Amino acid sequence: MNNLKAIAETAGVDGVFFGPADLSVSMGYRSQPGQPAVQKVILDGITSARAASVLATDPALAQQYLDASALFLAVGVDTTLLVKAATGLVQRFGAEAAKTPAAPSGGY
Repeated sequence: MNNLKAIAETAGVDGVFFGPADLSVSMGYRSQPGQPAVQKVILDGITSARAASVLATDPALAQQYLDASALFLAVGVDTTLLVKAATGLVQRFGAEAAKTPAAPSGGY
């Protein structure tokens, strides 16, 4: 983070992406990307880097980053989305649900 300005100004660098989980670990706050010290670094980075981007799975933090002018915001993680979808299918079609046939949906 000490070299953020120089990195952002390097020819060919179109943007800077902040990964809150990785950053929090490097700062000594494992599994605490919402830690105020981590958030301060990210928010300072968003305001000083061109085309700043952030991963935010927490809606409140996502809005905070947008308000700070983050250009790109990743709001989902592939594994999390897959787990949620699979959990929904299990809940719908698990052992108990299988006893009652679902109405045709017109899908595959």
